[in-house]
Amino acid sequence: MAKDKQVEQITDMEVDFAQWYTDVVKKAELIDYSGVKGFYVLRPYGYAIWENIQQAMDGKFKATGHENVSMPILIPESLLQKEKDHVDGFAPEVAWVTHGGSEELGERLCIRPTSETLFCDHYSRVVRSWRDLPKLYNQWCSVLRWEKTTRPFLRHREFLWQEGHTVHATETEARDETLQMLEVYADVAENWLAMPVIKGRKTEKEKFAGAMETYSIECMMHDTKALQAGTSHYFGTGFAQAFDITFTDKDNKIQHCHQTSWGTSTRLIGGIVMTHGDNNGLALPPKVAPVQVVIIPVAMHKPGVLDAARALLERLRQAGVRVKLDDSDQSPGWKFAEYEMKGVPLRLEMGPRDIEAGQCVLVPRVGGEKTVVALDELEAQIQIGLDGVQQALYHRAKTNLDNHTFTAQTAKEAAAIIEEKGGFIKAMWCGALACEEALKNEYSITSRNIPFEQEWVGEVCLVCGKPSDTMVVWGIAY
Repeated sequence: MAKDKQVEQITDMEVDFAQWYTDVVKKAELIDYSGVKGFYVLRPYGYAIWENIQQAMDGKFKATGHENVSMPILIPESLLQKEKDHVDGFAPEVAWVTHGGSEELGERLCIRPTSETLFCDHYSRVVRSWRDLPKLYNQWCSVLRWEKTTRPFLRHREFLWQEGHTVHATETEARDETLQMLEVYADVAENWLAMPVIKGRKTEKEKFAGAMETYSIECMMHDTKALQAGTSHYFGTGFAQAFDITFTDKDNKIQHCHQTSWGTSTRLIGGIVMTHGDNNGLALPPKVAPVQVVIIPVAMHKPGVLDAARALLERLRQAGVRVKLDDSDQSPGWKFAEYEMKGVPLRLEMGPRDIEAGQCVLVPRVGGEKTVVALDELEAQIQIGLDGVQQALYHRAKTNLDNHTFTAQTAKEAAAIIEEKGGFIKAMWCGALACEEALKNEYSITSRNIPFEQEWVGEVCLVCGKPSDTMVVWGIAY
């Protein structure tokens, strides 16, 4: 049993991490099950977290010149079939519409699992000259993938995401775009979600269907498993050739466009839960928390307490803080446990003696002790407190990542480390698909990515023993 645990309905993560996770997302009212297996209801509190993530990302997308668009939800089968590698990669997960009302359709329509083909079809119609380029588009939408096994936030059949799709005149521009957007994802993950990342390129086996190269940010969860938190893909001209996306360049020659695609989804919410949560529930980074400060009046039946609390509510709203006043008839102790479980970064307590002394009490969700704060310093101290929680969450997650990242010289050594300690393994790899598949088949260990920051952690491939000059991060992933 965790020390000072307040919420008995949540299974201890040390006992059963999977059940702990399910308990938290349900108890915190992030999500609910629907009447269709694999489809979930994103409740207001969970959706508000997504809105704050969306706002952060959307601002960065627009600052880098991207525009939002909306594509249809249905894709004709003939359109989907134009790029073979792409359609083969998604075929097992595709859901089909075969009837419109009572009439059978002349051609099956795919419910979008992703929208590359739709964007390609559109670009083939609107791109004519080098003056039309680049097209930097993004859309916020839901997609449908008929997953066999589902889990809240981590793997839904229908989920919310954003997908960027861009076309460029040159390979250099497209490659720069691919890496730029990966940096955007890394920035949001680390500085908004307080989730440290490993940036790198996916292996050929793990890259996106139809891409020439795929890059990812990989995060470590509290249980030391990996979560792929965002991907960015360079397509080259493969899709452009399949869909005849051409333009007349400055020399009046016909060229194929170079393309990119990049995306993140609501699985980031699952990442926040598993990175920062504890046995008392959620612990939300202040930058994306729906409620940053909750005001709890103590002895609010006494004259002046509720009025003082309401005055603080208005002050903090005016200061731009996302704040809530709980003036319900529940006991203060119940409220303390409730908002700790919901991960609210700061709790503000105020009773009759505090009012008389011109002060209140601030209690951070993580990273510090309760402090008495003078009311005339409240706004400044609130910001200091929120910054402290944000930094404490990142530091805790970074410590977990650092303490559970190891090096190994052989596959057996890597497997033994993961079995005993969990975490990530840095090891050399020869580049052979057979070695990568052997690790997955025998030990369920997969390549996470080939980090941009390479280290010399050995001289030979951990599987075959051949000389190797590429370091890969390996692990067990969600």
